[in-house]
Amino acid sequence: MQISSRFTIALHIFACVDTFKDEYKVTSDFLAASINTNPVVIRKILSQLKNAGLINVARGTGGITLTRPLADITFFDVYQAIEPVENGDLFHFHEAPNPNCPVGRNIHGLLDGKLKAIQSAMESEMKKYTIADIHTGMQELLALED
Repeated sequence: MQISSRFTIALHIFACVDTFKDEYKVTSDFLAASINTNPVVIRKILSQLKNAGLINVARGTGGITLTRPLADITFFDVYQAIEPVENGDLFHFHEAPNPNCPVGRNIHGLLDGKLKAIQSAMESEMKKYTIADIHTGMQELLALED
């Protein structure tokens, strides 16, 4: 299992929007330069964030704004917007274990609860961190550079 780089790119987007909002129009081209990726990738992620109600995007060179305060956007909110999980399950279980095998017929009973607990723990941790934490950390790092 691996969460795609789209999640960290989305967090990078939030950091850029917050850091540069008063100095520049933050556009997909601007973000692509900071992230060092194709603007098409950025536009897809921006679309997902917009559809989730986390940002507003003005067409053309209008830039990006957040729809709520930094402290009200959790990593979990971003994760849900960028990495939607099928049927709400993080782990995709193989479809048809052999019911004639003692392991095959019992594997779901053995693992289902454990995998749900792992997913729940990860989601709980993601809910503890917000875009405000990125803001605070970025301010501290930038102060060290001065």
